[in-house]
Amino acid sequence: MFISLVSLIVVRFFTGQATYQNGQKVRVSATVLTEPIRYETSQYLKVTGLKIYLPLFPEISYGDKIVVEGIVENRSLKDATLKKLQTERNYLFDFRKKLITFYQSVLSEPYAGLIAGITLGSKGALSGELWEKVKLTGVAHVVVASGMNVTFVTAFLINFLSVFLPRKKSIPFAILGIILYLLVAGFEAPLIRAAIMGTVAFLAQETGRLVTAAKALLLSAAIMLLINPLWVGDLGFILSFVATASLMLFERRIREKLKLIPDILKEGLSTSLAAQIGVTPILFVTFGQFNILSPVINALVLWTIPLIMILGSIGGIVGLVVPILGKSILYLSYPLLWYFVSIVTLFLP
Repeated sequence: MFISLVSLIVVRFFTGQATYQNGQKVRVSATVLTEPIRYETSQYLKVTGLKIYLPLFPEISYGDKIVVEGIVENRSLKDATLKKLQTERNYLFDFRKKLITFYQSVLSEPYAGLIAGITLGSKGALSGELWEKVKLTGVAHVVVASGMNVTFVTAFLINFLSVFLPRKKSIPFAILGIILYLLVAGFEAPLIRAAIMGTVAFLAQETGRLVTAAKALLLSAAIMLLINPLWVGDLGFILSFVATASLMLFERRIREKLKLIPDILKEGLSTSLAAQIGVTPILFVTFGQFNILSPVINALVLWTIPLIMILGSIGGIVGLVVPILGKSILYLSYPLLWYFVSIVTLFLP
């Protein structure tokens, strides 16, 4: 099966991707499937394999349809001009926007953007200043779309549904829940990787087959590259798979050696150290820098992520129905958000 998938990926890579030549003027029409990143003077997105920087306004969001013109230069679109912006009326997209708007109405910045990033993977909601801080301290992966989000959603759904249904019957609903979360959070490579791995594991349980984590990881990589061969050069895709493989190989061994570390920090530190073994060389080669304190910073903030996700999810959903109750729940997250921002600011290089 893997040989067949690899063969199909090679065929898709050479026949299915758009080809661009430097200096070529192109007109790109696409649906935005990942949240744009907003800087002080521009917003960045990547569609059809091209890196595009556009003015901050009009603001582009996940799910919008755009038409952009520009000149190709090294897989980027130089002098890009937004020709058309069509905001799609879709229940899930609207639900996402309403949640983010509710966060912004209750919490001040950078806390509103931080809870939107952790809960929904919304890079666009993060302030430019906070985005630079989390990148420099090596914790950007926990405030944008990541496999951790899907893992948390999956665990919650299975545990919740198992109260009402036998575990085997709850699996299809859990898979549906993962798909719905992807539609709300966006089709970032780490989210898709975690969603496919989770689905493969569930299907294996339902059919009574044994699937190792390594096989699930390879299968998810093959399926993703079959869908979009351009992911082979996507940094998020590469980092997600390398970090996951590093966790499989090293996390347990590292955790066993951290006997003197308090339990509240042990899991975060062992997870961060294991992941850094694989991703550090890639980050250093790509950006020419690496924060040596990143594992420590991750250990100090990772324990807050599940709590922020719980309060952010419940507070946001409840707030759309009963605003005053939702606000009260979100206020409970404020100390955690303040702590997260304070730690990141304290360890800035």
